[in-house]
Amino acid sequence: MNALAATNRNFLNASRILGLDSKLEKSLLIPFREIKVECTIPKDDGTLASYVGFRIQHDNARGPMKGGIRYHPEVDPDEVNALAQLMTWKTAVANIPYGGAKGGIGCNPRELSISEQERLTRVFTQRIHDLIGIHRDVPAPDMGTNAQTMAWILDEYSKFHGHSPAVVTGKPIDLGGSLGREAATGLGVVFATEALLAEYGKSISNLKFVIQGFGNVGSWAARFIHERGGKVVAVSDITGAIKNPDGIDIPALMRHKDAHESLKEFQGGDVIDPKDLLVHECDVLIPCALGGVLNKENAADVKAKFIIEAANHPTDPEADEILSKKGVVILPDIYANSGGVTVSYFEWVQNIQGFMWEEEKVNRELNRYMRKAFVDIKGMCQTHGCNLRMGAFTLGVNRVARATLLRGWEA
Repeated sequence: MNALAATNRNFLNASRILGLDSKLEKSLLIPFREIKVECTIPKDDGTLASYVGFRIQHDNARGPMKGGIRYHPEVDPDEVNALAQLMTWKTAVANIPYGGAKGGIGCNPRELSISEQERLTRVFTQRIHDLIGIHRDVPAPDMGTNAQTMAWILDEYSKFHGHSPAVVTGKPIDLGGSLGREAATGLGVVFATEALLAEYGKSISNLKFVIQGFGNVGSWAARFIHERGGKVVAVSDITGAIKNPDGIDIPALMRHKDAHESLKEFQGGDVIDPKDLLVHECDVLIPCALGGVLNKENAADVKAKFIIEAANHPTDPEADEILSKKGVVILPDIYANSGGVTVSYFEWVQNIQGFMWEEEKVNRELNRYMRKAFVDIKGMCQTHGCNLRMGAFTLGVNRVARATLLRGWEA
């Protein structure tokens, strides 16, 4: 099942539990606006190249729309539509005043020079500048983009609208980016994990963890788990997978990855097949990479007692049912990986106020938001007799529906 079908299914289940009016349900499902633009730039060799850029703005009932911009050769409109919708529910679960959006450009950033990437970013911004904004739609980095991309968008947007640091988040610190933003998603995953484990009388200390994906989110989550006494017994990324039943030395692994850009030839663990990672013996499995990695083919073999969805949509609905019957507790993506957008909100607030926070305050506030959201999700689970995924979806959908009704959506 693709991401859009799975997201729609979860939304419709939440809508049924909440008893939403059918017309309101349809209104919440349909994106507010879909933007498609052509971006033509001169390449470094003097030839012209055209790329299709787009932005899907899903909902703005609770505040400006928020979501990443990705540069990828196989940008799939269905997937981006699903991710824009997920952002609407995610920001509502976190209880930050945003709606959802997502966008990108169909290109391979690895095949573009830095100057070509800059020209492409600036042309894309020129095409959409009047449809984004501090109080309208606030982009952020995503797959294939980074803080530098946001700096170019900020600069190009400011040519039209004056200095506007709050128009994007995930910026370089020197241009108004927030301290703590780089680690935010991984740290949020750990705060969410602590909140869940506490419900079962457990803590991170001495539990065994498997982490799929050792990029930004996975490496930070691994570092914080290691610091808290947890044993990370296996990790993987696109270069391979390693295991160590006694626990991997995460700081040493991070140094190795920084030096070699690969997990290969790391001396502190044994090589394993990446396909075996998801079914490796552990207490907590944290998928931090691609969607759909847990499916009906491998779900029955999963040995973890808890799954923390640090990636977007890592568990197919078929796998969800199999894992639930096994008694595996799944902490859903729209809560578990919301640390990044929460600290993006803090960055936006700091930019609007013109007053920057210390990193300690950023992390303290993130912890408070993650723990409050978990309590709210548990409350919906108890009210509706549902699992954590439906608890999160009913919480998010209900907040957006209430805001929509209060604003007078039928006028």
